[in-house]
Amino acid sequence: MKKYCFGVDVGGTTVKLGLFTPEGEVVEKWEIPTRTENGGSAILPDVAASVTEKMKEREIAKETVIGVGVGVPGPVDDNGIVYKAVNLGWGVMNISGELEKRLGVTVRAGNDANVAALGEMWCGGGKGCKDVVLATLGTGVGGGIIVNGKVVTGSKGAGGEIGHMHIVDEEEEACGCGNHGCLEQYASATGIVRLAKRRLAASNDASVLRTSQEKNELSAKAVFDAVKDGDKVACEIAEEFGRYLGKGLAMIAAVVNPEVFVLGGGVSKAGEILCDYVSKYYDKYAFHGCKNAGFKLATLGNDAGIYGAAKLVLG
Repeated sequence: MKKYCFGVDVGGTTVKLGLFTPEGEVVEKWEIPTRTENGGSAILPDVAASVTEKMKEREIAKETVIGVGVGVPGPVDDNGIVYKAVNLGWGVMNISGELEKRLGVTVRAGNDANVAALGEMWCGGGKGCKDVVLATLGTGVGGGIIVNGKVVTGSKGAGGEIGHMHIVDEEEEACGCGNHGCLEQYASATGIVRLAKRRLAASNDASVLRTSQEKNELSAKAVFDAVKDGDKVACEIAEEFGRYLGKGLAMIAAVVNPEVFVLGGGVSKAGEILCDYVSKYYDKYAFHGCKNAGFKLATLGNDAGIYGAAKLVLG
């Protein structure tokens, strides 16, 4: 009897869903709107309805469904309880319990970044490894830590929040979390722009980035495009970015000793040159027993969440 599982990635605008085989083959993927009004009360009923409808459409019997995995933007503990998901309007909620009542199948839930890390370990940049750290470099810095094939969630689901590691003592600007000097302030897309603006303001050195800034087009992509063209100032900004992220990842390695770091998010579109800058400083700061860690780019893109959510229920 053929078996299936579902992966669900709940975002602030859309819910991505996927139907998978236990071997990691995606049979179908689709999306539904995320209805966040009224405290997000319609989100889980909508998910349950969509999964049920897909089972009917494909004539999938309930006994052939191994389970449904769900990733959400908030801290989630091992029991599937989310401790506030601000973007969804949720407070404390038992995701697994609520969906199991509606679907009658096993449900597992996790933080979206942790789940994405699980996806990259299963079928993406970390495939073949059981000890993986995913650093998602987007508007912020997300993270997911996998040890021996299992997600590190922590007591309240906040494990893997690598973007809020303290990196710089002297930082005066506040991070979005309210603290100062978080890794996210230097290694995210917005953080790279911050580094660029500060570097451009510190001297009158010629750089194509000045034109980008004047046109209000200064971005992480602009910085790394300029790096590839050999722009001196852009290369200095990339060095600073690499130093902060490399040092942060070296700290993580001293605790969990991963086989590989997977770099994802929008910034990772810069390509292998990103790994080069980060790995150089990682090697400089890492404990000698951790220096053999590899660096890979994420390969699943926006599908990492549904892959990882499916893997949650497969164990």
